[in-house]
Amino acid sequence: MKVQKWKRQFSSMPMKWKLTLWSAIYILLLFIAYNSMQYLFVERWMIGQEKVHIRQQMNEILNDLLEKEVEFSERELPQIRNDLNKKIQNGQLIRILDQHNNRVIAVADGILEQWIQAKQSDNTEIVLADYADHAFLIIRSPIAIHSFHGTVEIVKNIDQFKQLTEAILRVFVLSGLGAVVLSGLGGSLLARQFLKPLQSMALTIQNVERNGLQERMAVPNSDDEIATLMKMFNKMMDQVEQSFHQQSQFVEDASHELRTPIAIIDGHLSLLLRWGKDNPAVMEESLNISYHELTRMKSLVQDLLMLTSVEKGEHFTEEKVFHAEHILLRTVGRCEQLHPNYTFETVFQGFEERALQVSERHLEQILMILLDNAVKYSAVGSAVRIAGFVRYNQAFIQVTDYGIGIPEKDLPYVMERFYRVDKTRSRKQGGTGLGLAIAKRLIEQYNGQMTIQSKESLGTTVTISFSCHLQPNKGESDASEETK
Repeated sequence: MKVQKWKRQFSSMPMKWKLTLWSAIYILLLFIAYNSMQYLFVERWMIGQEKVHIRQQMNEILNDLLEKEVEFSERELPQIRNDLNKKIQNGQLIRILDQHNNRVIAVADGILEQWIQAKQSDNTEIVLADYADHAFLIIRSPIAIHSFHGTVEIVKNIDQFKQLTEAILRVFVLSGLGAVVLSGLGGSLLARQFLKPLQSMALTIQNVERNGLQERMAVPNSDDEIATLMKMFNKMMDQVEQSFHQQSQFVEDASHELRTPIAIIDGHLSLLLRWGKDNPAVMEESLNISYHELTRMKSLVQDLLMLTSVEKGEHFTEEKVFHAEHILLRTVGRCEQLHPNYTFETVFQGFEERALQVSERHLEQILMILLDNAVKYSAVGSAVRIAGFVRYNQAFIQVTDYGIGIPEKDLPYVMERFYRVDKTRSRKQGGTGLGLAIAKRLIEQYNGQMTIQSKESLGTTVTISFSCHLQPNKGESDASEETK
């Protein structure tokens, strides 16, 4: 339960304190590991050095006794004691024991003999011992000369070494605590610095709620990850704002487009309900007008559904159309039947051996939209020119009319939904303002492009382009055509 409570408290902490806490813990663990390794290394190195020195001293004493072949008799003991006094160091005890563990001779400097219990040893050994708050390093080595068999002991006081290691340990502990405090402060500063963009982002989102979608983050003059994140956030907000305005404009335009035919139908039905049903001429006129408006509403809904399906992001990059020139000529022929009062001129070059990166159905639909617009905004009897040519791996199709043209200020917007330069004229002709938007998005699905050039009162040229490739061979093309 306590663990779960701690987890809940930790999860509810601000991100700044979480980062500070984790950075302090991480640095503390690293410092503990580093200082522990350093402390153990120093301690073992110093102990090793003391062991080397005391072992050398033991070898000197043993070699001296063996060279003199002492028998440890009563008359030799004063000389042996004198020799040992010369070799003893400050804070040491040198003691020789016989085979019965009895002291034969002992010399000491700063150490009481009773502090260290005498002990015989058959092998050379080095041990650490403590007595009365003192630390000792003891080496014992066997000695055999003639009939004497015993043990030589050297005891060294290592209190200074112990004090030094304790001082080093205190330094490590204090420096570790200092490191924790400094790491906490540094972690807090770093957390505050790193969280600034998130806090700025949160503040910007709050401002968006209060002031609208135009709010943006202030991006610093740097190219680090934080600045990149802030730029991406601003870019995302640009897209959100644009999408919101497009959606608002779409709803407004769709409502406006639907309001007019609904109002007309409602007015004529009300007329018929009041008195028009008794007048055949009024009834016929009202029914014709209502049917016309209903047909326009149906066309609008169909265009909206088409535009929505295209904007779902489906790609058709695997589809290719062979014999594009035949399809284009066939589409132009259908348009000639629908508009016999217009003249259509066609010029195609280089399409015979090319396969366009677009489906046949969509190519026909795009061309019909362009031809329909060209006819709508041209005078009766005008000419419409359809040209096609190939440059490198791109196929270009141009539709040129000589009608009323498009004002320069309207050119950037004519491919947007519901945008119309002359709303009164196009509504009279039954247009929905969605044709170019549908064509543009269909072309973009195939990674193509559409551009418009126009001069008022002189006409308009719409150019579309698709990727194209050489057809494999004529036989394969014919087989493909027969399959279709």
